[in-house]
Amino acid sequence: MRRLAWITVVILGSGVAAYAAGVLLVPNFGSPLVANIRTRLAIPLSMHLAGGALALSAGAWQLNTRLRHDHTSVHRWLGRLYVVAVIVGALGAGMLAPGSKEGTVTHLGFGFLAIAWFGTTIAAYRAVRRSHRRWMLRSYALTFAAVTLRVYLPFSEILGLPFGPSYQVISWLCWVPNLVLVELFLVPRSHMIPIEAAT
Repeated sequence: MRRLAWITVVILGSGVAAYAAGVLLVPNFGSPLVANIRTRLAIPLSMHLAGGALALSAGAWQLNTRLRHDHTSVHRWLGRLYVVAVIVGALGAGMLAPGSKEGTVTHLGFGFLAIAWFGTTIAAYRAVRRSHRRWMLRSYALTFAAVTLRVYLPFSEILGLPFGPSYQVISWLCWVPNLVLVELFLVPRSHMIPIEAAT
């Protein structure tokens, strides 16, 4: 990943991770929506916030080429931390999805995100010797939905769009384009790079 793009990912991911940590650790911190969820689903919310914050932070460093090549043991331990964080965060997200606002569309949007997040990460872990990097890029694209969600929500408010329909669209928009962009990045390389080399 090019340096400027990687630095941007680290800054944005760290910012959202810090927000998640604040919501998790500081009483009455966060939006009214989060406060409402906390009263009903405190444990799944805590799982999602803790796992998501760790995954955003650790995953961004996994994208650093120098760390992957020059500090292999650090890369592996961060990778294990990332996998555990995603498992915890995705399980929490899966429990939260059926109670999300605005009905079936958002339940499905966030529910499928949780399933895809969990699945791509497990696939990456199982493919350590084959196509590992591709699956990790897919996984982190889904982790990064935490960032894109927080870009689209205020943007929709700035545009004066009604919350309900916007939230339904954003429950899909926050992650599907991320995954599509990664696939577009990977497809040309799949014809040029042997699977064994993409680790």
